[in-house]
Amino acid sequence: MYVPKESQPKQGGGTSGKVKDGKRKIVAQNKKARHDYAIIDTYEAGLVLTGTEVKSLRQGRASLTDGFVQIDGNEAWLHNAHIPEYSQGTWTNHTVRRKRKLLLHREEIDKLASKSEETGHTIVPLALYFKDGRAKAEIALARGKKEYDKRQTLREKQDRRESDRAIAAAKRKQRGE
Repeated sequence: MYVPKESQPKQGGGTSGKVKDGKRKIVAQNKKARHDYAIIDTYEAGLVLTGTEVKSLRQGRASLTDGFVQIDGNEAWLHNAHIPEYSQGTWTNHTVRRKRKLLLHREEIDKLASKSEETGHTIVPLALYFKDGRAKAEIALARGKKEYDKRQTLREKQDRRESDRAIAAAKRKQRGE
């Protein structure tokens, strides 16, 4: 009996515990960036990687905590993104914190370069993920938050959570649970 390929169970190791978001397999997220910066605009950029970097990313190992993006000339570079060495790599293994080239359109690079030169603006990586088998980075043009902005954001988040709980409790009470 013939079973279409789409309905067959997938073989292999699966997603190694990482979240699949649509067709995106997220490898690493920079949650601290969303806390420390007000995100103005986001972009999706391709990454120029070596073979061992891709294999290490497929194992779900990376960190963007200290990462930042810099525009040099007409090229965008990702600095300080930590992709650990591939465990089964040989002498061809990559350097852990090397700078990696980002693939963006010329208009996007020009726009990011002009905006990042303004006071208080920076470009930060938000996530590394695979989309249709290709490694991508989500980067954002951001403005640094002051300490009181961070507290206000946390307060709003807590208020929203409390109101959602109160609404859910009222609905349960109304149903007679």
